Amino acid sequence: MLSARNQLKGTIKEIKLGNVMADVVVTVGSAEVVAAITRVSAERLGLKVGDTVTAVVKSTDVMIDK
Repeated sequence: MLSARNQLKGTIKEIKLGNVMADVVVTVGSAEVVAAITRVSAERLGLKVGDTVTAVVKSTDVMIDK
């Protein structure tokens, strides 16, 4: 069980693998969330397009500027 309250269920739309990092694009309703995780983590989780996942947001603040 995770202590983070912001858990968003979605579907993996795209995975962009780099040498060290991976960007995982998750569709949540009509929005998209992009998570930057290590490539090793993406491989260990066996992530693939179409997988149902939970995006967990744990942050102290969110800033918006215009």
